[in-house]
Amino acid sequence: MTIAQSKLTAQGQISVPAEIRKRLGVGPGSILEWNQENGQIVVRRAGQFSSSDIHEALFPPDTQPMQPAEVKEGIRKYMRKRHALD
Repeated sequence: MTIAQSKLTAQGQISVPAEIRKRLGVGPGSILEWNQENGQIVVRRAGQFSSSDIHEALFPPDTQPMQPAEVKEGIRKYMRKRHALD
């Protein structure tokens, strides 16, 4: 179902329709993110992530769960590499 339409200018700009601005809660100076999800482009207000987005970022579906000791060792390795502690 189409909510609204926008026209692309020659400079690659679009106007966000009033209904969409209202639903997103955005105004002048707001930052929008453009993401590709399941073959579709999704636009959202920057910084607006659902708990499922955060869960997927922290626990990708194709990885095995780690034990606490493995997590601690991974953090140690990262910190040593980042701060050249070796």
